Amino acid sequence: MRKKIVAGNWKMNGTQEEGQKLTSEIVNMVKDEPVNDVTIVLNPPFVHASNVKKLIGDASNIFLGGQNCSDKASGAFTGEVSAPILASFGASYVILGHSERREYFKESNELLTEKVKQALENGLTPIFCCGEPLEIREAGTHEAYVKDQLTESLFGLSEADFEKIVIAYEPIWAIGTGKTATSEQAQDMHAAIRAHIASKYGQELADKISILYGGSCKPSNAQEIFSKPDVDGGLIGGASLKSRDFVDIIKSF
Repeated sequence: MRKKIVAGNWKMNGTQEEGQKLTSEIVNMVKDEPVNDVTIVLNPPFVHASNVKKLIGDASNIFLGGQNCSDKASGAFTGEVSAPILASFGASYVILGHSERREYFKESNELLTEKVKQALENGLTPIFCCGEPLEIREAGTHEAYVKDQLTESLFGLSEADFEKIVIAYEPIWAIGTGKTATSEQAQDMHAAIRAHIASKYGQELADKISILYGGSCKPSNAQEIFSKPDVDGGLIGGASLKSRDFVDIIKSF
């Protein structure tokens, strides 16, 4: 059985007080409304890491994640946060290659290879993002585009390391726009991603990889999207900032 995962990406949102309130609400709701078969990952801005980790406490299925990490382990890189630092705060996951990092900070597939290596070397599970912009989707080359992202960043990994990766497919045209890929579009792309992994690492390993959907996922559509055979959860943006919405998405399984 593949791991079911719902990860909340807070992006650059939340004061200290707001972050504490949101985390407490989620932790308490999950305690009151158990969803023990779903792995929940909270990915706040770095400065919230210590508070969020403390508030998670002994919850067995809620984990701390980072929104990014450096491709370097340490050094004179002002403003960066390394994988060892993240791990030292008790993080278990880290989002890498989010479309906003690729677009606004010009992160390349080659750079992401190094970030993935840093994460794995420090015991972090990468949530590796891939996805196409609208013009690529409209041109009909979206599958090739996403396959190239995976090939160039991840296909140098050993089977043992690749097995530790979580993939998040995010159609860029559906992030924060209110547009959502249909459940069929999500399934088609997830199936293509899994087939591409199988072409390199074999079907058995491909069937172990959790592939999440990201892109305007909300309580009203999560159940339909999560019902598809190759969709193993979600990377949730805006809805992860509302505790009730986020927990309802988790319960959509």
